[in-house]
Amino acid sequence: MRLKFLSRSENEVFARNAVAAFALPLNPSLAEISDVKTAVSEAVTNCIVHGYAKGEGWIEIACKTEDGCLFVEIADEGRGIENVEEALTPFYTTLAEEERSGMGFTIMQTFMDGFSVHSVPGGGTVVKMSKKFGAQAESDAR
Repeated sequence: MRLKFLSRSENEVFARNAVAAFALPLNPSLAEISDVKTAVSEAVTNCIVHGYAKGEGWIEIACKTEDGCLFVEIADEGRGIENVEEALTPFYTTLAEEERSGMGFTIMQTFMDGFSVHSVPGGGTVVKMSKKFGAQAESDAR
């Protein structure tokens, strides 16, 4: 599945629900689908708030499923991140004056099984996440 939409806050709900619907054939539990929706919400919100910073641009989501696992890639063509390692630090935010918690990446990492960020200053950011469901998650836990 591929989606492309403008970086408007009202599109965040659409994005998380579209990804959740795409994952339904994997028979996720309510907790698993909630985790996915939360992680997608955080990633899309980062694109809107940080990537385009009061401007507007495109956000692209690509999803696929394989062997009981959902793979999600969320990309923008915005400002990019100067120091990804620093941005991944819990509570780090560039928008403290807007009362941002700096926990977006931490939430994505916590709620998903796989997570990575690639960013180019001035060239955008790509967040890749994966989530194992049901039998696949149980088998990997053993």
